[in-house]
Amino acid sequence: MGRGRMSQQQFENFTASSLYCGKCKAAMPVRERLLLILPDKEIFDYLCTGCASSVGQREVTAGEKLMAQRAAPRRPRRRAPAQRIQL
Repeated sequence: MGRGRMSQQQFENFTASSLYCGKCKAAMPVRERLLLILPDKEIFDYLCTGCASSVGQREVTAGEKLMAQRAAPRRPRRRAPAQRIQL
């Protein structure tokens, strides 16, 4: 994988932290809400934290979701303590 491809992957999955709200007339912090799950994608709605109006949407395809899961660091699994069996 070349260096150009690696830098491109860093910017494939954006999530917004603030967007312009027409009601508030300012860039406002937003929260992301899962709006719809389809077989090939998920649609998220961005809601203004000031007035709760919808200010945007984001679609995540199944392929993007799979790539994001693979790129995310995995936490090591905790092993259950070994149990001793007494005979």
